[in-house]
Order: sequence, then C-alpha cells, then structure tokens
Amino acid sequence: MIEVGALRALQSVAALGTLARAAEELGFTSSAVSQQIKRLERQVGAAVLAPAGRGVVLTPAGQALVDSAPEVFQALERCAEAAQSVADGAPRGSVRLVGFSTAIRGLLAPIVPRLSTSCPDLSLRITEQDPDQAVRSVDAGTADLALVHDVDGLPAPLPPSLTRRHLHTDRGDVVMHRTHPLAQAAAPLRIADLARHAWAASPPGTVCHQWFRRLFAGAADEPDVRHLVDDFSTQLSLVASGEVVALIPRLARPPLAEGLVARPLHRPPKREVHAVWRRSADGSPAIRAVLTELG
Repeated sequence: MIEVGALRALQSVAALGTLARAAEELGFTSSAVSQQIKRLERQVGAAVLAPAGRGVVLTPAGQALVDSAPEVFQALERCAEAAQSVADGAPRGSVRLVGFSTAIRGLLAPIVPRLSTSCPDLSLRITEQDPDQAVRSVDAGTADLALVHDVDGLPAPLPPSLTRRHLHTDRGDVVMHRTHPLAQAAAPLRIADLARHAWAASPPGTVCHQWFRRLFAGAADEPDVRHLVDDFSTQLSLVASGEVVALIPRLARPPLAEGLVARPLHRPPKREVHAVWRRSADGSPAIRAVLTELG
C-alpha cells in the first residue's frame, strides 16, 4: 500500500523541482525525502522521478500519482471528519495554520484567547509562511488553513482542490511625526502632497515596495527615498526622527509611539486577505471554528 507521507513528499518535489527544496518545506532532511521517494517507487514498481539539470521532473508514473494525490488526501480528510462527527461535532484536535507575519499579528493573535475559551479541546499550530508557500502547504496537506494576501484585489489562482474566503482588506497609511508639515492636513493625502517629502520605504522585492512604487506611478517626480528597511518597527523609529515619512499597512502597524500620527491616503494601496483551505475540509468542525473567530 502507498504511504501517505511518501505521496505528500512526491507532491512537494513536483511543485518545487528539487528534493532539497521539498525537504525544507516539509521539515525533513533531503535524505529522508529521498528515502520516502525510493519507498514509493518500490511500492508502485516504477520510477517516479527523473533527473533534469540540477533538479528533477516527474516520470509518467510519478505524474499519475501526483494527479491522483488530491483524491487520496480528500478521502482521508473525510474519514477524519466522519470520526469527529461521530463524537459530537465539537471542534477538537489541532489546526495547522500558516500565514504571513502581519496577518498572524493583526488577525490571528487576537483570536487565540477567544478560541482557548470557546473551544478548549482545539489548539492552533501557527507557522509564518509567504502566501505562495502557504498555498502549497495547504494543497500538500502539511497545513490545514492559510492566511494569504492578494495585491490590489487581484486574486491569485488556486489549485482546484482549494477554496478561499475573504477576511479583511488591509490599507496603507502614511505615518509621520506630529511636527511634519502634512500631519495637520484636513483631507486624505494625495500624490501631489507626498512627492517632495523624504521617505523610509520597504526594500525592492517586497509587497510593500510594490505598494510604494504603485503609489507614485504616473507622478511627475520620483519620491526621495532616504532609507530602505524591511522591518516596520524600524521604519517607525526613523520616522520618529522627523526627517522621513513611511507607508505602513494597517495590519503591520504596531501602536504608534507618542509624537507619531497616521494620515490616510486619497487612493490608498490595499491588499485583500483570504483564508484558504482544502475543499474536502469544508465540514471540519475545527476549521469552521477558526473561520468563525476570524470573521
């Protein structure tokens, strides 16, 4: 009989292209993943991977296994749900939840005490992951629920085995010292108000840098970026000097220190936050309990 763990390992290797990357995502060593793949080959009597440059590709037999894997995982989840429903349908066990850092801080952390009270037999196991990796983890069955974001309302495609629900719209504000010339503006800030001021911004390659560049798309002048810093708390410490302002997502914004103010934008950049889970887990009392608390 095919081992479920080996099938998950093959699915991860297929998605990521190398044993090493799959091992990192699954939390195993490369040797352990290699042994799982070898056991799988012995069980099906055929090679499932073939070398391709520095990575690997699926053989026809491997592709057939990966194509069938979602049905296997869904059947196992239905078995688990049936067992839960036989008991009393109450949320119990653990939910492996993955998400990006600001969603963990702004959306997940506040519900943990409520879940502990309302569902004492349910526990969360939270791991920080970027949205792409989080979706792969849920699809591969190494996580149960993911919090992911899309930029400017453009949803990324999901594998057919997954479904999503919108949870939150996160917007960006401009944070500055209360002595800054823009701090007393009565109306939401416009691009014309912003371009001549100095900034602390997120580095290129981050979602918030994309937000920042999009904010100034089409502007006559390039913004004066003095500092490139990924950590928002560090950005705010630079803003406290009074020299620069910063674009900070609301989910990522800690309580502002005395002397700092946040001003809204006329057309703020935004990102839509979704919960993602496997369709086969729709009936899970544990998943439903977490989604209910998330709102």
